[in-house]
Amino acid sequence: MMSEKNHTALCAHCQSPITGNFCSNCGRPKSLNRIDGKYILSELTRVINFDKGIFFTIKELVVRPGQSVRDFIHKDRNRLVKPVIFIILTSLIYTIAEQVFHFEDKYVTAGGFGESATTVIFGWIQANYGYANILMAVFIALWIKLLFRKYDHNFFEILILLCFVMGVGMLIYTVFGIAESLTSLRILHIGSVLSFLYVTRAIGLFFDKKKKLNYLKAFLSYMLGMLTFFGGAVALGMAIDVMVQ
Repeated sequence: MMSEKNHTALCAHCQSPITGNFCSNCGRPKSLNRIDGKYILSELTRVINFDKGIFFTIKELVVRPGQSVRDFIHKDRNRLVKPVIFIILTSLIYTIAEQVFHFEDKYVTAGGFGESATTVIFGWIQANYGYANILMAVFIALWIKLLFRKYDHNFFEILILLCFVMGVGMLIYTVFGIAESLTSLRILHIGSVLSFLYVTRAIGLFFDKKKKLNYLKAFLSYMLGMLTFFGGAVALGMAIDVMVQ
């Protein structure tokens, strides 16, 4: 009996005895398979899986954005791609597409502030708009929390909502940007409007699709969040200029 006890495998995570292939306490596997070509292929398949992966997530967020995010928060967090991963992936897609097709060059300028820190900051935002969107989501979330304060959703749940819907918004914008570059038609502004309308509608649907006032508050939250973000960028640039003088 003593010899059998000494040879009992322990879970590397919680140190509980393992009698099978998985820990009965935490559910971790007894051992991990080596990372090889088969493992990489399975991970890629998992990401693009139509039943669980990125395409399923996009489909759900387009067809029923409010309900799918509520289900993720309150019911099932396994079917959709994790929100932070989703917005990073969509930001990466946007960034790569913009660098290849240069569809922002005719629309976005970072000038107007001379040789200042503000110009440098706006230049970074212009060059990294996909990732700047993640920072902007924090400001939008603060306004949503304020304007929708009667609803029982905390700040982090609102951030999850924005990670999902702003990610889809970037994809819409990216599709129109690529189409404009390939066809020379000036349609990027249409993608910008559609992206804005999608995010506004998704926020309203998330809280209560029956209340029309929610769509107005979603619009105001988005606009005020953007203005606060860019205003904060200007204030930061001015503060840096004062400190270095």
